[in-house]
Amino acid sequence: MPSVSIVIPAYNEEKRLPKTLEKIKDYLSKTGIDAEVLVVDDGSTDATAAAASQYGAIVVKNPGNHGKGYSIAHGFSEAKGKIIFFSDADLSTPIEFMEPFLALHNEGFDIVAASRAVPGAAKKIKQPFYRDFMGRTFNLFVQVLTGLKIHDTQCGFKSFKRDCAMEILKRRTIDGFGFDVEFLYIAKMLKYKICESPVEWFDAPGTKVNPLRDSAKMFFNLIEILIKRLSGRYR
Repeated sequence: MPSVSIVIPAYNEEKRLPKTLEKIKDYLSKTGIDAEVLVVDDGSTDATAAAASQYGAIVVKNPGNHGKGYSIAHGFSEAKGKIIFFSDADLSTPIEFMEPFLALHNEGFDIVAASRAVPGAAKKIKQPFYRDFMGRTFNLFVQVLTGLKIHDTQCGFKSFKRDCAMEILKRRTIDGFGFDVEFLYIAKMLKYKICESPVEWFDAPGTKVNPLRDSAKMFFNLIEILIKRLSGRYR
């Protein structure tokens, strides 16, 4: 059983994956961290799976295109590590932040969430203004409606203790980009210890996020989470 699993959701990422996996491979070699890397192919129509295999990653295939949340959940269910990370395929948050996250787990935290909005964080390459504004607005809604004291729910770099991740998987329902909020909300209900950790972040070209369409979906996901909470779905 490896100490760490790194889950990377991927949809048509044959061009960006090799650079990402090479960086992860070099980092693990230098640090000696015992880790497995899982790439979840979310119904790609390009050579994503072949690119992942070429660089030694374990390929997990979804039955078609189901979304980022579904891919993370599928990858977590196949992961064997004591600590399970997920990272975006573009590695916007450098893999070097794995070590401070592991240190926080050793201090007793069950979940560590990367944040671009707490002291010490730095956006080295910034995203367009409208995306930054929409992200801040969404997080304000999240804090008000759910009570989550998280300043940046959507940064694509988080880590979970294994037992915590498995309990969340039993209850999670959202397949799209709103999954982060649902994961964290379920963790809050289960009284897991969550902390945010500042990271450096580099906006990368080639994002699959549609600002208007996906923002609307995420807002409706937020309402969906509240309804499911009231109905007892997360017990």
